[in-house]
Amino acid sequence: METKKIGAQTAALANPPTIAGHANVVGKKEGDGPLANSFDFISQDDTFGQASWEKAESSMQKQALSLALDKAGRSAGNLDWLFAGDLLNQCISSSYAARGQAIPFFGLYGACSTMGEGLALAAMTLDGGFGEWAGVCASSHFCSAERQYRTPLEYGGQRTPTAQWTVTGAGAAVLAREGPGPYITHVTPGKIVDKGIKDANNMGAAMTPAAYETIKAHFRDTGRTPDFYDLILTGDLGKLGRELLLELFSMDGVDLSERHNDCGLLIYDLEGQDVHSGGSGCGCCASVLTGYILNGMREGRWQNVLFCPTGALHSPTSLCQGESIPGVCHAIAIANTK
Repeated sequence: METKKIGAQTAALANPPTIAGHANVVGKKEGDGPLANSFDFISQDDTFGQASWEKAESSMQKQALSLALDKAGRSAGNLDWLFAGDLLNQCISSSYAARGQAIPFFGLYGACSTMGEGLALAAMTLDGGFGEWAGVCASSHFCSAERQYRTPLEYGGQRTPTAQWTVTGAGAAVLAREGPGPYITHVTPGKIVDKGIKDANNMGAAMTPAAYETIKAHFRDTGRTPDFYDLILTGDLGKLGRELLLELFSMDGVDLSERHNDCGLLIYDLEGQDVHSGGSGCGCCASVLTGYILNGMREGRWQNVLFCPTGALHSPTSLCQGESIPGVCHAIAIANTK
């Protein structure tokens, strides 16, 4: 059997699945930002009518998937598989959103890289012939993340300049074996990279080395160069992380500055909205991809995009025990043509 793996860690999909539907749901702060026109639903109430922040996040994810299915002209019952994840312990936002929908479910945890992890697994599953339709969801909520990872909002702790603002948002994509693009053509799953960063308020520094290694691996495996892509999009390195990434590549003699951007920089007005180093959270890159990016590809703004979400794979327990923060990045090549 002919292998679809090329190089050390990239899969070239023989039958690239299409992104048949995509949608997002965000909170008020995100709706006040520069990408407001690309969001499908903006809530003026960050509780989304629920009794807790955690239930609100689950509601967001369920709504995003429903909207994506509507765009794809499908119902939940048409999905062969659902790949979903979030930031909360035991992925409760995702499992509670899937509850009652009768879809075979894979719960994922890749921190802020979860949307990329889900797209990679769903695309390889469909390319392998294991089904016709798959859903991918990821979400985060500022208030639920603060309660779990840092301090409850009532504490009123001061945020450091390197800190990022967890996006209240959810994004969903529905993949199909057949149909018009955009298509997922290649996936480069990342390896764990840990450079010893222990500052939980500096996610950009913790995740940037993983982004650097995965993007390099993608270029090496595929033989492509940065100028093949109209846009190389990381998420969510923020302001500091982007600066570090560009510096790492410049040391290799590669200038990414003209083609690179970051979801954490796109979703907010850094100065006007006081988000310090930018946005973060599973919902950040998920909502930017399923709105601004894929809408732009359908409009012809970009033909080839390399989507590279990053994740900081720590927990409150590991930080309290003095552990460093491992990072991971998954690269997803999306093209308007096969």
